[in-house]
Amino acid sequence: MAFQIGSTLLDACVLAILDEEPTYGYVLTQKVRNIVTLSESTLYPVLRRLLKDGHLASYDEPFSGRLRRYYAITKKGKALLDDYRNEWRSHRKNIEDILFGGEEND
Repeated sequence: MAFQIGSTLLDACVLAILDEEPTYGYVLTQKVRNIVTLSESTLYPVLRRLLKDGHLASYDEPFSGRLRRYYAITKKGKALLDDYRNEWRSHRKNIEDILFGGEEND
């Protein structure tokens, strides 16, 4: 059984990965797949939306005779990621309280 991931949490995961370093779509997809089940067709609309909203920037780099599109987090994206991280801390605690009956968790 796997938990479904919502679009907001997917956005947060993408931003967090890109906060480490800029990367191109295939590598980004593989990193996200280490967290959740995801197809490339799911990820690219997320990237387009984050680009449109100014949370990401993109640039092309040559690789083996063609261009590879890289994605990087912007200042606006970093601010959104900080908001997501703060919200996640609260959300995680609330879910754990429900699932574990308020037990102390690490």
